[in-house]
Amino acid sequence: MRIPPRITRLGGSAALLSLLLASGPVTAQAATPATTPTTSHSATAFRAMAVGSICYSALPSQAHDTLDLIEQGGPYPYEQDGTVFQNREGLLPDQSTGYYHEYTVITPGSDNRGARRIVTGEQTEEDYYTADHYASFDLVDHDC
Repeated sequence: MRIPPRITRLGGSAALLSLLLASGPVTAQAATPATTPTTSHSATAFRAMAVGSICYSALPSQAHDTLDLIEQGGPYPYEQDGTVFQNREGLLPDQSTGYYHEYTVITPGSDNRGARRIVTGEQTEEDYYTADHYASFDLVDHDC
């Protein structure tokens, strides 16, 4: 299984974080554009607003474990870990196929993989957490 390299420059992550912070909070009204035809610019803006943020310290301990495993290159608890994430939901910024990879965040008491995942991008510290199986994402802020 190929583990995506992390790019050591911060430029892309800083730009993404700036875009997310400038977008402001997501409201119920913000979801409406996804159900109606939009221009590509509007669709891109909506997707950027659909991603929240979460402090590394606020993640569940199992997410910390998963991020540690990613940094170490495994071994991973599930065969699917490290596979390409397709972004079919369109909530993450548009990237080429193979840019994102997904990893299981173990859910205590679950007899399957559960709904929690870390999705990584190729930029340094471009990690997204989802607790609801890709219905929403939070960009992990590793500095808090």
